Amino acid sequence: MELFAIAFSAIFVNNFLLARFLGICPFLGVSKKIETALGMGIAVAFVMTVASAITYIVNIYILETLGLGFMYNIMFILIISSFVQAIELLLKKVSPVLYEAMGVYLPLMATNCAILGVTVLNRDVGYNFMQSTIHGFAGGLGYLLAIVVFAGIRERIEHNNVLPHFKGFPIALLAASMMAIAFMGFSGWMI
Repeated sequence: MELFAIAFSAIFVNNFLLARFLGICPFLGVSKKIETALGMGIAVAFVMTVASAITYIVNIYILETLGLGFMYNIMFILIISSFVQAIELLLKKVSPVLYEAMGVYLPLMATNCAILGVTVLNRDVGYNFMQSTIHGFAGGLGYLLAIVVFAGIRERIEHNNVLPHFKGFPIALLAASMMAIAFMGFSGWMI
């Protein structure tokens, strides 16, 4: 039940995009089309999951054992950057169209504060290995859910009449804020 609570909370209650406001740059930049948003969401979910598991192991068995716990930020960034580089190379080979569609936002995922945020939060809260991995995976699913729903909203907005001053980025920010308000409805359900 505790793992379910962690997962539910990471997806809905404490969504990294809509409640914690982490990872906004790729959220706004890659969410113009559902296909690219789906690709970015899957990539972020994968990196969040693997980074959560690996950073837990590195933090507990290497950094804390050697008395270097204060170096966790640097180590976590190195781990995340390595996985992002691997994803970038994989996408370049497997799906060049998706690789091109993501453009500069794919390498920026290495500095995506949502990914670093989940690893630091796992450490600060004191999650064990399973809890950290579940939290990372669920956080990634929450990110995926938010970015794909937002991309769907942005695609629909594009085919509607919008006041000239609101076209483009301003209406996207309004839609994102309304999504965040909608997700606030989950607050108080679980910690």
